[in-house]
Parts: sequence; structure tokens; C-alpha cells
Amino acid sequence: MALFEPTILLQLLIAGLLTGSLYALLASGLNLVFGVMRVINIAHAEFMLLGAYLAWVLYVYANVHPLLSLFIVVPAVFGIGWVLERTLIEHVVGRPLLTSLLATYGVSIIMVNAGLLVFASDFKSVPQLQGAIVIGELAISKPRLVAGVLAVILTFAVYLFLEITRLGKAVRAVAEHPHVATICGIDVQRIRMLTFALAVAMAAAAGVMLTMIYSFSPDTGADFIQKCFAIIIIGGMGNFLGAFYGGVLLGVVEAFVGGFGTTQWAEAVAYLLLVLVLLIRPTGLKGMADVK
Repeated sequence: MALFEPTILLQLLIAGLLTGSLYALLASGLNLVFGVMRVINIAHAEFMLLGAYLAWVLYVYANVHPLLSLFIVVPAVFGIGWVLERTLIEHVVGRPLLTSLLATYGVSIIMVNAGLLVFASDFKSVPQLQGAIVIGELAISKPRLVAGVLAVILTFAVYLFLEITRLGKAVRAVAEHPHVATICGIDVQRIRMLTFALAVAMAAAAGVMLTMIYSFSPDTGADFIQKCFAIIIIGGMGNFLGAFYGGVLLGVVEAFVGGFGTTQWAEAVAYLLLVLVLLIRPTGLKGMADVK
């Protein structure tokens, strides 16, 4: 059967890895917040869309390439995240998870409706980068390749920050033992603000890359946040690398299911994969771990 030719299989694998890398960048930020703060940010995908819309505005009104807009969008959303954590999120840390769910759900509703008010429900896109790289019979989408590679670079840059730098080690210390970290002189509140701001900045970066691959509207975030929750449960709640592995796995499985089946099945695969992983390994691929 032509569908099982090596070229087609490789095509699906590459497409899945690249898309999964974007999922991984988005989900890693969400998992970082949970690992450090024990807060579930329902509005995480809305920050992705905020990044996407800022990139779209810069492209349409200032002719700024999406890749260059990263240097504007990411710091801007980082600042917004810092302020939001200080004014709202900090007050739900340490409370039952339902409190953070309700608080961030409210933020999500506000952001979605603000987007509808400003941009309406029309789909936007930034067709700046087009075409494909052809190697023999293999064709790789340029936008997907650039977005996927950048997503991997950014995800591992954050991972190295957490592993190597003194500030990153402070983040990990707060994730593991916040009370001990306080005794050791670490400003836990500042670390939490940094963590939340960094996470939403990662989401915004994913949003900028989203503009190169997909069309989007203010309510696009619902699909992505559902996938994010599936990914962090698959990879292990609170485990940074687990979210990366879970995102890549989901992207690959989606690509093969979509290639061999239908797009409807591809959309449902996150939940099927979630159920399968929970049956085999209830704590996720990397287990219930702290930020590692």
C-alpha cells in the first residue's frame, strides 16, 4: 500500500516532531508553573494567543517579520505576566487547586472576550514564510520547520537556565522545598513572579510561531489548553522535560493518526493517548516529579 512507503512514513514523522515541538514549548511553560507554584493556569493558551496577535499587529502595521517580533513580544508578555502574578496569581498560591482554576479561568474569559472585542472572531494569519524544502521525494514545510526548530531551541534554553544558572537553581529549590528555600534566603515571592512571567513568555513565543503555521482567532486557545493538560498528565505533572516528551509524542501520534485515518481521529488522539498512558503508567511517563 502506497501509504506505508518509507517516504510517507518519514514525512509524517518529521511533521509530527515539528508540530510536537510547538506543543512541547507551550506545555512546558504550563507544567513549570504547576511544578513551582502548584497553580493550574487555565489562561495559559490565551497568552499564546496574545503573543500571536501581537506578532500579527506588528506584521500588519509595522511590517515586522514574525521571527523579529519575538524580541518585542516575548519581553512584553513577560512583563504582563510579572504584573499579573504580583496582583492576582500570588494570592492563590498555597490555596486549593480549585481556587487557581477559578481565578485563571476568569483571566481566560476576560482575555478571550477582549480579543473578540478588538479583533472580532475573524481568523488571522501571517503568511510571511511559505514554501517547502524538497529533499528527493521528501517535502518539509519551511514555516513548520522554522517553528519546530525554534521551539526546541527555546525549550532547551529554558531547561539549561533551570539546570545551570544560580537563578534557575533557586527556581528548582522553591519547587522542591519552598519553606527550606525561604530559610536559605531565597526570595520565594520573586522566584514565583519570575516563574509565572517566564512561563507565559514561553506561551507567547509559541504563539508567534503559531502565526507561521496556523490561522487563529480569539477562541483558538481552547483546543490548545486541552492538549496541554493531556500533555502534562502524559509527561508527568510538574516535570519540565516530561512535558517536552509528552508534547513531541502527541505531535507524532497525531501526525500518524491523521495520515492513516482522518483529522477527526487526530483531534481525539490526545485523549486516547492520555487514557492509554494512565492505564499503563498512572503517574505519567516521567512520574510525579518536581521541576527537573
